[in-house]
Amino acid sequence: MSLSGRDAYRDELTNLARVNEKIICLEADLGGKNHKFQNELPNRFFNLGIAEMAGIDMAAGLAEKGLVPFFSTFASFSALRAAESIKLAMGYMKKNIKIVAAYGGVSGGWFGSTHHSLEDISIIQSFQNIKIACPYGEEETRKVIREASLSPEPYYIRLSRNDTFESMIRAENDSCDKILYQDNKRHKTDLCIISVGEQGTEIAKKIYSNTHNTVHAHLCYIDRENLESYVSELRSVSQKFFVVEEHRSTGSTASYLSLLMPDCEVYSHDCGELWPSFGGTHTEVLGELGFSYENAITQFQEIRNKYKLLNV
Repeated sequence: MSLSGRDAYRDELTNLARVNEKIICLEADLGGKNHKFQNELPNRFFNLGIAEMAGIDMAAGLAEKGLVPFFSTFASFSALRAAESIKLAMGYMKKNIKIVAAYGGVSGGWFGSTHHSLEDISIIQSFQNIKIACPYGEEETRKVIREASLSPEPYYIRLSRNDTFESMIRAENDSCDKILYQDNKRHKTDLCIISVGEQGTEIAKKIYSNTHNTVHAHLCYIDRENLESYVSELRSVSQKFFVVEEHRSTGSTASYLSLLMPDCEVYSHDCGELWPSFGGTHTEVLGELGFSYENAITQFQEIRNKYKLLNV
């Protein structure tokens, strides 16, 4: 059984910290009773409580001294509550801080609207110099954590809560900033599916498997610099794109790609602009927002049919 992204992060960071004494683990009241890093390396683990802004500021001081702090909390609290500290410490001063934002999207379904995060990518993307990663599955999450630990750049890594998925197969030497194609199939197509994050990639994989003559391009890194680097390759695949992402349309990857590729048509299957009104499972809250495989494939087919009619 695969680990969730959150558990894979904790396990991989502990493995890395055994050999890299500069790695520090900070958490904002998410430690729990069986946190592997805390159990094995208690002198380098700090549970800061509900103090997200202070956590980023402390991480900035640790980074200034040459340490590599990983700070984990709810995505909603890191990206929104601590936004000014992130802007200054990570965007402006480029401090080597790694935020691991668990409970991305509405994965903390039972916690309600205050703990949901459908705006975080747009906020972090508006700050310069921060790499944004949305890994899919255990292996890709582990690879992103390894890449972050070796990089001097600030990172925002968005994870879910308890969902488990098998990562798509990536060549061992390929970094996660490469576009990954399902079944390694890349060819010219009328409508290319682009996936971001765990739920988005799971839906996109199903659409790809149940349709013909399409391409599924999975993006792990979605910050401005990486999105710009994808443009030429994406244009070689298609002029029309269908982006699936557990985020609002405002400030989404689809909206940014539409700015970078004004000559192309970019469509989005996202979580819309409504506030989730009740607590439930991850799937239930996504369903309330209209984010599902059933709705996504209907939208995908409608776009295809539209252009078949136009081309008659």
